[in-house]
Amino acid sequence: MEPYIIWIQEKPLIVCEQLSDIPEIVLPASSWEKYLINNASLNIQTSIQELQQGEKEACIIQSQDIQTMFEDISRKFVMREAAGGLITNEQQDVLLIFRLGKWDLPKGKIEEGDDPQQTALREVREETGLYHVETEHLICHTYHVYNDRFTREQTLKKTHWFKMKFTGTELTVPQIEEDILDAQWIKPAHIDKYLRYSYGTIRYVFFRAGYIR
Repeated sequence: MEPYIIWIQEKPLIVCEQLSDIPEIVLPASSWEKYLINNASLNIQTSIQELQQGEKEACIIQSQDIQTMFEDISRKFVMREAAGGLITNEQQDVLLIFRLGKWDLPKGKIEEGDDPQQTALREVREETGLYHVETEHLICHTYHVYNDRFTREQTLKKTHWFKMKFTGTELTVPQIEEDILDAQWIKPAHIDKYLRYSYGTIRYVFFRAGYIR
């Protein structure tokens, strides 16, 4: 069963049924036992703080009811939702944007009354300038924790990621007001070197989309 992976300061808090459910791209098998938390000493808040403070590189919580465990963790944060897209063109190149010093995928907050797919299309069009884009299917969900710069609240963001296809001829126009400095079409063979300068959530999206193993 697919585990819940919550990225905290770029370090994974993993909730899984079996250790073998953990993808190697998230945490190598050689580290699983090292970061597994004994249920008898499980303290979720302590585990979160250890990741936030850099005292641990990962935490694994093994449970036969990962949904309930994930909900217990979620209650410690303010929940927000976003949606975005992994876009390919007719040559099967993939679009990456460069924002705040990292290679990223376009995404944005789900507004009231919108559904995730509507949001993903809107954000892709606004952030890249590409309008001939259509949704193909849902890839996965990712989760990461951040400190909201306006409310100062510890926030857990769930992002819905969609595979999309670009069928137009327009050029990319990065949305500078959203700190996007560049947008490039990348050949699949070269994606790995860009993902070295990306986020755990983005690498996971590419893994679930079948680009990396």
